Amino acid sequence: MIKRKLPENSNNVNNDFCDFLMELAEYEKNVSRNIYKFNAYRKAASTLASHPVRIKSGQEAKKLNGIGDKIASKLDEFIETGQLEKVKKIREDNTNSIINTLTRVSGIGPAKAKELIADGIETIEDLRKHTEKLNHHQIIGLKYLEDFETKIPREEIEQIEVVMRSKISELDSQFEIIICGSYRRGKQESGDIDVLISHPSYTSHDTKSDNKLLENVVNVLKSCQLIVETISLGSVKFMGACRIAKRSRRLDIRLTPYDQYFCAVLYFTGSDLFNKEMRAHALNNGFTLNEYTLRKIGSTGVPGEPLLVTCEEDIFDYIDYPYKKPEERNI
Repeated sequence: MIKRKLPENSNNVNNDFCDFLMELAEYEKNVSRNIYKFNAYRKAASTLASHPVRIKSGQEAKKLNGIGDKIASKLDEFIETGQLEKVKKIREDNTNSIINTLTRVSGIGPAKAKELIADGIETIEDLRKHTEKLNHHQIIGLKYLEDFETKIPREEIEQIEVVMRSKISELDSQFEIIICGSYRRGKQESGDIDVLISHPSYTSHDTKSDNKLLENVVNVLKSCQLIVETISLGSVKFMGACRIAKRSRRLDIRLTPYDQYFCAVLYFTGSDLFNKEMRAHALNNGFTLNEYTLRKIGSTGVPGEPLLVTCEEDIFDYIDYPYKKPEERNI
């Protein structure tokens, strides 16, 4: 089973191409551990998913962004035969199938999956019989496997957002709060909930590893029973689960310095392919951009001091990139 899929699109006339490309992507990530190929297959699948016309040949597909000779030849093979030999072999590989099964559990990556296989564990049922082989994160991932795999309707995240804003504002009205990821990009469903918070007292110039800002927020959300599980809690990152309806959902909350807030908002909104395009454009225009800062590259090739960013639009303006609304960043 594929752990991460492209967002469902009923108008995707290239859906079968996207399916086998995403299957190849998961194979490269989980088995071959080739992140370059993983990203290449995902980008090609995303391009085809948003293309309004049914692709009739690899040559036609090569005119689209992110599709080169090798992927085009795979499209031709699929068009001509109705299948892909490489995908057929992957599906026949029992080890690959087991890795995909075990990595369904949050916290279990390919390396851990291979360890478990070596110990004779091959199914989710086997895992449930041998939880002593799992760490805290993996045990929670197994406990809520079905809930975490079920897409979260937008309406449910909206309810969670209302509760979070209300309770955190009662704690301290100076907190900035935003739910990023596919939710901010306007999607009707999301895989998990990614929350960014910030506070004027927490900046990159005066960060304290022992600050209690995030801990206080988590405690408030626990007290109202929104947060039901804690996977990990540090000074700047919480991982756990929340519950608003009948299902428990994966929840990440990240505390970011106040002066780096909008770079973080941009980064964690995504999509990851959009972020890569933004960073490449920034570099071509003499800037370095990441989740923390935007910096101008000097004549010596060394980035200067972080530029003042008061909103997302500032970042687009600095690097001369046409502003895209969050819902326009689904590439």
